[in-house]
Amino acid sequence: MSGEKEPRERDEEQPEPAGPVEPVEPAGPTEPAAAAEPVESAESVEPEPPVAAAAGREPVELPSDGRTRLKAAVWPPRVSRGQLVVALLLFALGLALAIQVRSTNDHSELRGARQEDLVRILDELDGKQQRLQSEKTQLEQSLAQLENSSNQAKEAQEQTRKKAAELGVLAGTEKATGPGIVLTIDDPQGQVKADMLLDTLQELRAAGAEAIQINDVRVVAGTYFTDNSSGGGVQIDGKSVSQPFRFTVVGNPQDLAPALNIPGGVVRSLENHQARATIVQQQKVLVDALAAPKPLQYGKPAAK
Repeated sequence: MSGEKEPRERDEEQPEPAGPVEPVEPAGPTEPAAAAEPVESAESVEPEPPVAAAAGREPVELPSDGRTRLKAAVWPPRVSRGQLVVALLLFALGLALAIQVRSTNDHSELRGARQEDLVRILDELDGKQQRLQSEKTQLEQSLAQLENSSNQAKEAQEQTRKKAAELGVLAGTEKATGPGIVLTIDDPQGQVKADMLLDTLQELRAAGAEAIQINDVRVVAGTYFTDNSSGGGVQIDGKSVSQPFRFTVVGNPQDLAPALNIPGGVVRSLENHQARATIVQQQKVLVDALAAPKPLQYGKPAAK
């Protein structure tokens, strides 16, 4: 009995191994322990329950049926950002294809046309393009002509205005200003007659005078001089003019003054008749007396 108790005590003192323990056969013949419980192997261990995906959530049991598994994977849908971007790109691509197909169908009638019809249509398009180009060229030419004619008309109006002003100066209907001289004739003895004033006027015109005014009378092409029979003096265009006679002349002073001072000229002739002539050259004189225009009674412009 003491031999049997000793090995049991040794077994109780040894620690129990962590894994499954295989039965150790004793060194000597022993009786099989009938009451010992069979040791479970690793194959007979029951599977542990599925672990939850996250704390606080119940584990999801996977269905065993394939159809049920497919349905569970598809519904409810779980859409991510990448899937949404792909869906939008596919939608845009489909829309572009639909538009392209529709545009192609619009010209489907040309696909079935014969070669002769296509050539005729192309010729018509070429002819229409040529006509439009020709109309464009004509319109551009018309625009250029209108612009040129407008500029020419404006320039012609400006030239006409200048010419009318020049003719007005010659006709005495416009005031005149510019360089010239002022000739003053003092006649205290009353010896100056109409012919002497006319000679002075002719000498000034020959020297290049452009506008002349005697006292307050404008000298024009039809100006005439007469002696005043009653009381002396001179009449110019029917107006009495008394001394001193003052000639205001627009012209080149370097031509006008020497023309009057030549030997035997106007100044010497006036001095011989006890009159004194004074000539003053100026850079700007003003001829402001105006002559009333008279309508022509006989003369008319000659046709070109």
